[in-house]
Amino acid sequence: MHDIRALRADPAAFDADLARRGLEPVAQKILSWDEERRAAQTALQEKQTRRKALAREIGPLKRDGGDTSALEAEAVALRTDMETLEATVAALEGNTTALLETLPNRLDPSVPDGADETANVVQHEWGTRPTFAFTPRQHFELGEALGQMDFGTAAKLSGARFVVLRGALARLARALGQFMLDLHVDQHGYTETQVPVLVNDAAMYGTDKLPKFSDQSFRTEDGRWLIPTAEVPLTASVAGEILDADSLPRRMTALSQCFRSEAGSAGRDVRGMLRQHQFEKVEMVSVTTPEESDAEHERMTRCAEAVLEKLGIPYRRVLLCTGDTGFGAAKTFDLEAWLPGQDAWREISSCSNTQDFQARRMNARFRPQGGGAPLFPHTLNGSGLAVGRTLIAVMENNQHEDGSISIPAVLRPYMGGLEKISA
Repeated sequence: MHDIRALRADPAAFDADLARRGLEPVAQKILSWDEERRAAQTALQEKQTRRKALAREIGPLKRDGGDTSALEAEAVALRTDMETLEATVAALEGNTTALLETLPNRLDPSVPDGADETANVVQHEWGTRPTFAFTPRQHFELGEALGQMDFGTAAKLSGARFVVLRGALARLARALGQFMLDLHVDQHGYTETQVPVLVNDAAMYGTDKLPKFSDQSFRTEDGRWLIPTAEVPLTASVAGEILDADSLPRRMTALSQCFRSEAGSAGRDVRGMLRQHQFEKVEMVSVTTPEESDAEHERMTRCAEAVLEKLGIPYRRVLLCTGDTGFGAAKTFDLEAWLPGQDAWREISSCSNTQDFQARRMNARFRPQGGGAPLFPHTLNGSGLAVGRTLIAVMENNQHEDGSISIPAVLRPYMGGLEKISA
């Protein structure tokens, strides 16, 4: 959500930020509604004051047997006027909120301009892309040949965009999640958290998933939502709270099932595990002060990069441009892993600083050191990593001509010492 005071202070800057995302200006419309609302609110307060004064006049006059008909008629007229003004104020507030909640976050000045992903800026690249004496296969070709990746049975059970993993591949997926969680808790200082995968409207709204992205998530018949990512319950856990500055930064991580409808993705990544309705992900969330959020963003991204480096997966960090930065983000770094089977870089993690955008929506605040009025913290979220996509990267980068897959050394303790998956 946006701060209307900032919009009043510099409407041109607000519209300029929207223009960077390719959106039309709205500041004057919002300010017009705001001015009209404030005028109606002032008139309402004046009429409330007059009505209270009338009540003070009518009472004594009635007791003395005086004629109160004119005063009572004025009071009735005031009540009618007040009801009209109250409806006007509510309508204008509703119009303003309905528009503001559909507007994306204001972009950080460091975000490069660009219409789409082709304008994203590669920050750095790590690792050496493997070379093969054979044509490398994609993960689904490897998995199906091993007899351990079954899309047919998943389709029979649930439809498209699901998978059944068996045997060593199922254990490898479990190993990846446990390894990532252990790394973030033991070495990166995140607090392990188990979260519900069903949340209410308030949790989704506060983390900017509603109302704009309602078609991207699954809703139950009792009105709850299956989480698209553990970012939602982790971040919303501080909703409505006033935190102590000494407790910040608050760093949380969770391994959870995630659910997305993939609306609008028909025809994209139809084969394999890249784009599924149900998947596992290790999520990182930080709540920190505005002064520390840039450093926290870099730290979080490095935590995600450390996973890839320990697994030996080549990756690159990409700063997203204005046209590719997500709705709630002020700035985003994507990590893209090299997939030899696709001969392409594919996103495996996204680390975003939402600044105070989510905190305002969920009314999360903190008391600054030294006193003063509570302030909105900055919230950040990042994949650390998506388990399915990491499984894909491990499989494709460690494949052999016979279809077997070497297991990275850091995962072998989680695999009972197994070094290679073979048919």
